[in-house]
Amino acid sequence: MSEHSASPRHERVHGPQSIDEHLRAQLPRWSRDGGCILRRYRTAGWKASVLAVGAIAHLAEAAWHHPDLSVGYDHVVVRLSTHSAGGVTDKDFELAARIEQLLTWNPGRQPGSALEGTPDDPRHAYLPPDEAPKPAR
Repeated sequence: MSEHSASPRHERVHGPQSIDEHLRAQLPRWSRDGGCILRRYRTAGWKASVLAVGAIAHLAEAAWHHPDLSVGYDHVVVRLSTHSAGGVTDKDFELAARIEQLLTWNPGRQPGSALEGTPDDPRHAYLPPDEAPKPAR
């Protein structure tokens, strides 16, 4: 038998103000979009988009919480909500933070890292650095 419960647990659904406050404080590059939280990641092209989707898929499967993804040649859009609860819950914030941490990790920009990170040369581009965070709506 699975370790996961077959019946959904009662989870607190956050309201718009609570979502906006959390995004401002913890996930400034994410935004509220109706009943979900959303983040659009720019990529350097198709290969980078597919690699990003694979990384997100690994996290989602490990968490047993699955986002809606839209994939384009040079971008990936992640939408999170807890469908069984009918809105945004702590699960969504926690998975969003994990996704953000993974996709924005660049060891070459961390002091003292033994890892080089992706070169700045556009021929080796993967996920370009983000522009300034957009305020939550």
